[in-house]
Amino acid sequence: MRTTITSRKHPFTPRRAGAALAMLMLPLAGHAADADADGGDRPHRVHVTGARDNDYKADQAQSAKYTEQLVDTAQTVIAIKKELFEQQGATTLTEALRNTPGVGTFFLGENGSTNTGDAVYMRGFDTSGSLFVDGIRDIGSVSRDVFNIEQIDVLKGPAGTDTGRGAPTGSINLDTKQPRLKNVGAASLTAGSADRVRATADINRVIDRTGGTAFRLNVLDQGGGNAARDDVREKRWAVAPSLAFGLRGPTHVYLDYLHVRQDNRPDGGVPTIGLPGYTSPDATRAFLGGAAPVDPRGFYGALSDFDRVTADMATAIIEHEFRNGMRLKNTSRYGKTKQFYLLSAFMGTSANIVTPSAADPSTWSLARTTRTIKDQENTVLANQTTLTTGFDTGALRHTLVAGLDLSNEKQSNRSYVGGGTLLPANLYHPDPGSPVTGLDLQRSGARTQGESATASGYLLDTIKFGDRWIFNASARLDHFDTTYDAIALSTATSNPALPVGTPMPTHIELSDNLASGKVSALYKPTATSSVYALWADSKNPPGSNLALSGNANSAANPIYEPQASTTTEVGAKWEVLDRRLALNAALYRTDVKNEVEQDPVDLKYYQTGKKRVQGIELAVTGEITRAWSVNAGYTYMDTSIEAGKAVTASGANALSYTPKQAFTSWTTYRLPHGFTIGGGVRYQGKLLRGRDGAVGTPAYADAYWVADAVADYKVNRWLDLRLNVYNLFDKDYVAAINKSGYRYTPGAPRWASLTANVHF
Repeated sequence: MRTTITSRKHPFTPRRAGAALAMLMLPLAGHAADADADGGDRPHRVHVTGARDNDYKADQAQSAKYTEQLVDTAQTVIAIKKELFEQQGATTLTEALRNTPGVGTFFLGENGSTNTGDAVYMRGFDTSGSLFVDGIRDIGSVSRDVFNIEQIDVLKGPAGTDTGRGAPTGSINLDTKQPRLKNVGAASLTAGSADRVRATADINRVIDRTGGTAFRLNVLDQGGGNAARDDVREKRWAVAPSLAFGLRGPTHVYLDYLHVRQDNRPDGGVPTIGLPGYTSPDATRAFLGGAAPVDPRGFYGALSDFDRVTADMATAIIEHEFRNGMRLKNTSRYGKTKQFYLLSAFMGTSANIVTPSAADPSTWSLARTTRTIKDQENTVLANQTTLTTGFDTGALRHTLVAGLDLSNEKQSNRSYVGGGTLLPANLYHPDPGSPVTGLDLQRSGARTQGESATASGYLLDTIKFGDRWIFNASARLDHFDTTYDAIALSTATSNPALPVGTPMPTHIELSDNLASGKVSALYKPTATSSVYALWADSKNPPGSNLALSGNANSAANPIYEPQASTTTEVGAKWEVLDRRLALNAALYRTDVKNEVEQDPVDLKYYQTGKKRVQGIELAVTGEITRAWSVNAGYTYMDTSIEAGKAVTASGANALSYTPKQAFTSWTTYRLPHGFTIGGGVRYQGKLLRGRDGAVGTPAYADAYWVADAVADYKVNRWLDLRLNVYNLFDKDYVAAINKSGYRYTPGAPRWASLTANVHF
């Protein structure tokens, strides 16, 4: 039996796609030819001496699509420099993202499934599919280490013209470290609570100074426990060599490679029993509503659980500057990520919580019947070309960026049998060492594979009128072909006419075109300030996560139109104190439509749902004095369902996993004699969980404040020591909650780490 679904909404052949993209690039190709033929002088180089880097404040986003400095960029773009997150002892992308408010991994998963890796929510929507490395989409539900990252750019608002398909509220780009013409090196060794040990090294060496050849090597090795959880372990190592040629000439070539291995024991969370908002799931056992919370350190999985990740990424970047200042950049990448995962999870339903004696909680137990297995492989093959040129039309000065993006993304998943059976856990004293009977993992034959080939062309024009006005107009066209193949095994109920275990293949196709745009106007009252207004849109088609569906209630069904979003934003930016400190403020509204909803009368599904997130975001980054640095941000988000059913468990008209208010801060002060002290506080507002049929579980996670601190001592020019203390006041809080509310991830209690940094 084979099911095939094909959708080609807007027929667009490869020949037509190539012609359209060629037309977009043709005017700039002419400019490139003129650039080599005009024989003009190269632009004069400006040498600045005596300048000192600002550890927190970045002047520009790393993408070639952003040609202006951040103060002159008409959108909320938060740049997080490595100097900031390294000082905080942040090691993962999730930890580094704490430097911008309201962005985090608040969602633990659905029912018995547990999210893994960087499941990031931003401004009300899942942004996990909009993570990029050097401008190329990075797929895979793994945790990304920042040992090889120079800067993280968080683009808030629709990014359709910048990145194509994606989350309606933005994207995140990680800029990797590259070789430089300077012999420098650094190494660090960290020891922390829960036997945590981490070692890194960053070595840059000049091979040929005259020819501009340099080599850089970053390495990582980390192992140990989790300060918040007993028996949760992590082990990872990575190596990232890179080679650069021609750094003294007009043509730069970078060859990068990244290899990462992880072997962790994953965390499925702890029961929410006893938390605020918890009530008994069983009307006959009202005493459960008053039960004490469990110890957040308890581990409810099995010691045989594992999470093994292997990731490889090879990148080649070629940059050329023509004699008239035109710049050409081409990036090619092949990447593969494999994840094999086994987690013992649970669902705290009435049936799974057994209470032999109501008066003796020590006899209560929790069934651990959800054995979650994932065997997933993601591959990406991509090539991006951008051409940047400047020209005048009368009184208007243009900076035009034209681009061509080609990519092929694949994702395969295989199903397993033989997960074994785990005995129920004592609710208040779980034993992860209890035996697992029948554990013999074997592939079942059921599998899925999704593939998407995309060709995109775009034009981004930044137009300056005098010294006060900057206008931006951008347009992008994406053509994609997505295929999805699944093989399910028949059961007695799924198809009684077939023997149990008979393969049932399904094939679904979708081809479509996406068009997106962005326009903005920016006025500069002074050379160091700006006010702006922006309109932009973005689209996310069915199958954006490389999975299509034939179910009428699924937004991944190819019969539906892409999810469409628009953002309007007005803001102001100001650099003060000799441009050392950046102040940003923005008011925004994002509307998302084409959400799939069921009609209560005919019970059919239509794309009538609409969602909205609007709010304010404030940020300050940089130096107040040469000794005093600060990074802080505040956001207020008002979310609502404009049309459709409520999506929160409480029935509130709001979006789930989105704090109404959030605040983050970090500041340090350099004292005499080599001492630096500092710290910060973070506030996360109440999180409403998603709506489902769970009974008795909390509908929310409470708001919380957390304070961290740092003390640094520079022993000499070769060595400095850093002490980080996290959660100074030992605050209990919920870091993430799953959709049904059965499980949550506890925030780490007070813990510390000591780091020795060696410079050579």
